[in-house]
Amino acid sequence: MLSAFARAFRTPDLRRKLLFTIGIMVVFRFGSFLPTPGVDYSNVQVCVDQSQGTNDLLGLVNLFSGGALLQLSVFALGIMPYITASIIIQLLRVVIPRFEALHQEGQSGTAKLTQYTRYLTIGLAILQSTTILTVARSGALFPSCSVDVIPDTSVITMLIMIIVMTAGTTLIMWLGELITERGIGNGMSLLIFTQIAARFPTSMWSIAGGEGGAAKFTIVLLVVVLVIALVVFVEQSQRRIPVQYAKRMVGRRMYGGTSTYIPIKINMSGVIPVIFASSLLAIPGLIAQFGEQTSGWVIWVSNNLAPSSAPLHITIYVLLIIFFAYFYTAITFNPDEVADNMKKYGGFIPGIRAGRPTAEYLDYVITRITAPGSLYLAFVALIPVVTFILLNVGQNIPFGGTSILIVVGVGMETVKQIEAQLQQRHYEGFLR
Repeated sequence: MLSAFARAFRTPDLRRKLLFTIGIMVVFRFGSFLPTPGVDYSNVQVCVDQSQGTNDLLGLVNLFSGGALLQLSVFALGIMPYITASIIIQLLRVVIPRFEALHQEGQSGTAKLTQYTRYLTIGLAILQSTTILTVARSGALFPSCSVDVIPDTSVITMLIMIIVMTAGTTLIMWLGELITERGIGNGMSLLIFTQIAARFPTSMWSIAGGEGGAAKFTIVLLVVVLVIALVVFVEQSQRRIPVQYAKRMVGRRMYGGTSTYIPIKINMSGVIPVIFASSLLAIPGLIAQFGEQTSGWVIWVSNNLAPSSAPLHITIYVLLIIFFAYFYTAITFNPDEVADNMKKYGGFIPGIRAGRPTAEYLDYVITRITAPGSLYLAFVALIPVVTFILLNVGQNIPFGGTSILIVVGVGMETVKQIEAQLQQRHYEGFLR
């Protein structure tokens, strides 16, 4: 692999792409430490040191911002508004026929949907920045901190901060598109990878520096290696459904007669179910922070839903992950559409009639494959909770839940991108 990296840097155009991608990542990380106007940076550092944790929803946003949210920096929102906008546009394809028609139009329709995604991203950035600044001003962002992170709470100052954070999100979106056009791989995915990976050294150091740190660090490191191996194995696993194309004459030439397969991954929904479940389950705890702390419902939420280690929280979390795994897979993979395309081009599954029987067979296979895939997602998502209960090393451990799925997935995809470009130049790639 190291020799392949050396060959990649010796290729002029590939070297330019790699260096350009690295440069954008450096700019992206710099913006994560640049404080927003109106924020007292020294007080923020004091509150971050004193804080024992945040709400799960804010913690999820903080994860995708690489810790920039708690710093209240220019890039505090990170890539989360764009991710949310992309998911909403994708889900709206089921509800709004116009969006589905645009999706089927090809490149022109995709460009239009991308434009809608950008507009929605800006709107969500305004909404999220307003919410986060309201939470920070009320003191709910750092409940255990006694100093003010925003000394001046006038309307003008708050408007300037909202505009700066929204502009930061727009700049992140542009940087991601630059990487996609002129760099290596998917720009948005690489920016997410950068922000999540940036937290690993600090998290591992906090584990090693605590009580019994050496033993806990060793155990966590072993768990990390085992979980990475599991994620790589499952993410690469697929059910291959054989497809045979019949021979047909077009003019004087004969086409078809080939054999191929439909690759169906065990985890077709990716990390989306975990994000959906985490966000939905964190909403009651976020609402409870603004309620009367002595109320019965606030106490019940704080005891049963807010702590990630509560039995009810874990049960609902697992059920939501399983539900969203089936829900998102049903949206992204349409057996009827696949069956119609196969029938149109003369393809069939051996032993299965074309048309409706093929769609029913594909739906049957997808339903069975999604069951272990959803359980796998629930298992990976519960790793931080189990580690917290057994080792008491904190729930924001590296390579836990959402972060490990994203980091490993983006890492494998980037390696494949570089390998493909090396193979185009007849060089030996990463895989033998």
